[in-house]
Amino acid sequence: MDELEIAKDNLARSIVGEIVLSDKPEAILKKWRNIFNFSQKDVAASLGITSSVISDYESGRRKSPGIKIIKKYVTALIEMDLKKGGDVVRSFSQTEKSSTLSEAILDIKEFSEGVTIKDFTDRINGVFVTKEKFADRKIYGYTIIDSIKAISDLSFNQMLKLYGTTTQRAMIFTKVTTGKTPMVAIKLTNLNPGMVVLHGLTSVYDVAKNIADAEGIPLVVCKLERPEDIVEALKYFN
Repeated sequence: MDELEIAKDNLARSIVGEIVLSDKPEAILKKWRNIFNFSQKDVAASLGITSSVISDYESGRRKSPGIKIIKKYVTALIEMDLKKGGDVVRSFSQTEKSSTLSEAILDIKEFSEGVTIKDFTDRINGVFVTKEKFADRKIYGYTIIDSIKAISDLSFNQMLKLYGTTTQRAMIFTKVTTGKTPMVAIKLTNLNPGMVVLHGLTSVYDVAKNIADAEGIPLVVCKLERPEDIVEALKYFN
């Protein structure tokens, strides 16, 4: 079995487990459909059912599906992704390769439901550096990173671990002076997060802004005083 097949199986088990064990399985179904970037109509067509059935499951109007239906739902998402090139499965494969959670990671969380970039930015007292055209886009987790330790301690594969379960998350870099190094590192990983937050700086270098604009990554500066304040503020979403 090659790496992609292993990642595919691991991802399927991870998603199914999250749905089955959640108190809100309908929210997890919707979360992963959005992460894979498929419409209810797309998934329904793949499963041979109507989109209203998918809508009922995701809204909780219909009783939570059994394990067989959940497996079919998850398999459909993964197979559809592979047909489009397998971006989500491949990104999971890359993050799976790194197993060490470095001291560079101050906090890492996944959300059961999507949070808009605007709501997230407001919660951390953030200011948009790039245009707010992505404000309504949703993210599904965050990672708070000590950028100095990350640069000195993490290998390339360990950098990939910062993305947790999904790349559609906020990457929050603390102890930043210009913003250039975190944005260059992100560009090198070839995995674009849902947004990047810079903390601890007074101004952002044009290089960082240019990378964010070119890659379509919302860039935000956090005005909270300490990294601990960010951790505390984000408990709201836990």
